[in-house]
Amino acid sequence: MIKVLHIIKSLGRGGAETLLLESIKLIDNSNFEFHIIYFLPWKNQMVSELILTGAKVTCLEAKSNHEILLQYKKVINYINNNVINIIHCHMPVTGVLGRIIFKITKIPVIYTEHNLQERYHYLTRVLNFLTYNFQSNVIAVSEEVKKSIEANINPRCKVDVIENGINTDTFKFDYENRLQIRKKYNIPENAIVIGNVAVFRDQKRLPEWVISFSEISKKFSNVYGLLVGDGPCRNQILKAISNYNLSDKLIMANFQTDVKPFYSAIDIFVMTSLYEGLPIALLEAMSMECAIVSTNAGGINTVIRNGLDGFLEDTSNLNELTHKVEKLVSNINLLDQYKKAARKRVCETYDLRGMTKKLELQYYILSQKV
Repeated sequence: MIKVLHIIKSLGRGGAETLLLESIKLIDNSNFEFHIIYFLPWKNQMVSELILTGAKVTCLEAKSNHEILLQYKKVINYINNNVINIIHCHMPVTGVLGRIIFKITKIPVIYTEHNLQERYHYLTRVLNFLTYNFQSNVIAVSEEVKKSIEANINPRCKVDVIENGINTDTFKFDYENRLQIRKKYNIPENAIVIGNVAVFRDQKRLPEWVISFSEISKKFSNVYGLLVGDGPCRNQILKAISNYNLSDKLIMANFQTDVKPFYSAIDIFVMTSLYEGLPIALLEAMSMECAIVSTNAGGINTVIRNGLDGFLEDTSNLNELTHKVEKLVSNINLLDQYKKAARKRVCETYDLRGMTKKLELQYYILSQKV
């Protein structure tokens, strides 16, 4: 039995957290025992689901990144008491924590890098540069992320690309859910819904998303908008909705513990992100048969082949992105074509089973070094 300890900052409904849950569900639990340590007790929405998988979940409460790093002694005690074989860290601050523990214990540490180094805070980039080689292996979620690591850090430790995946059996279009969500929010059954599911951060540029939706809604009366999530940019989004008089056409569905019914209600998933690693929400939307229009940010261009699986535009050209959405809205047959193309692409190339098999192999190899 290989005991793997995942160390993650929080267990809220983010992309990395969702990926952790879905991958643990699929990995063979007859060969692995999973432990999870997280630090932000108010972000615990996924704890109960993780416990149902058989994972052992522990919160070591901390209120800041500094306090998280100071928890290293408690984490080491946990590792010793539970005879942990491998540590797998997610997100920058827990990555640094894992490297401190590696220096002390020499227990193999894997770190999953979800983002580009250039997009991190200056202090995070410095800490990464100084500590990156104090770990056994790095998993980059896309080739773009790997290139960023190599360009900024030039690591001596191995960097493997294991692209994110999605459970295509779980994330599957459901017509009844589509009708229920539309009825709940007074969206006509025959309306075309443009949506996004995200943590409301600056990188997502959701106020700009609202402006794009405003232009589309002026031309098409049957278009509705649906934004699902919450975050620090919420008030900016609400202000944009008010400024453009969109309160009757653009619904803010707030944070949701189950996002699948909302994907079923969305026809066109639009991303205006300035930068990304390889976003889980994109794969979820594709699996749920949403047509995709997105900026060409980070690893998105490895998933979406422009014109085949969806439409991509440069991050600086949101006007053209808007026109691509209008093209789909105005042609229902083309819209259906790209819905099917999105689902086909993710099932063929980004099914979670492929990702978990590669991850299991990483664990097996590292367990031999303990």
